[in-house]
Amino acid sequence: MANRRMFSKDVVETDKFLNMPLTSQALYFHLGMEADDDGFIASPKKVQRAVGCTEGDLKHLASCGYIIPFENGVIVIADWSVNNWIRPDRKRDTRFPELLRILNINNGVYYLGGSCQPHDNQLPAVSHTEDRLGKDSIELNKDNINKDNILPSVRTSDSETGIYMILNDGSFYDVSAEKLAMWKQAYPELDVERELYRMASWCDANPTKRKTRRGIEKFINGWLIRSQKEQLSSSEKGTDKNGTETIQNPEEDPERISDIQEVWERLKREGRV
Repeated sequence: MANRRMFSKDVVETDKFLNMPLTSQALYFHLGMEADDDGFIASPKKVQRAVGCTEGDLKHLASCGYIIPFENGVIVIADWSVNNWIRPDRKRDTRFPELLRILNINNGVYYLGGSCQPHDNQLPAVSHTEDRLGKDSIELNKDNINKDNILPSVRTSDSETGIYMILNDGSFYDVSAEKLAMWKQAYPELDVERELYRMASWCDANPTKRKTRRGIEKFINGWLIRSQKEQLSSSEKGTDKNGTETIQNPEEDPERISDIQEVWERLKREGRV
């Protein structure tokens, strides 16, 4: 493992990254330092415990798409090739070639495609070298590559947004681009993406209240309905120069209505009306 690693501003200075808890951000940097030359970390929980972070931070990185976990406990940093480029003559091959082979890469970002065995012409793009695996090595690991080796919840495609919500069974609900577009149209007053990230953070922080896969979309719609009502309610109210709320239509002020009724009753008693 190299003594030096790089981190791209295109990854770590985005709103998405900076909106994560500081502990999750710190864990990302430490995982980057521990990764091999292909971005794999064999013992991520060991790193997490060593730096004083929680398992929730590890899951948060997965839910936000910064790492891809596998069922054998290994993870890979999704943006590894955006952050790092290692000279071929100095690069050491990963100990996990069977996992590397099931990864695709797009603009320097690893993702899990629909097929578990990418075409051979995809391998150079992932490895930065011309000869990552020999034929014998590929045949040796062929039987170990199957869909059970990876978490279904982190398979991504062009139709997904990279927003993930952890469910009560530990898997993830990935928000599709189609659902995001629909919710944006249904709730035009809201920053829907921001609300979805808030939901993902809430689910991560409340393990006993996480939703089922069948119930997650009902939860999302309920959250968005409440948020839009709050947004509309706050926009109907103004604030005075001291920052206190004022009612834009005084006739709708309950206290003012009460005062008017008292005056009316007094005038009736005095015989003026």
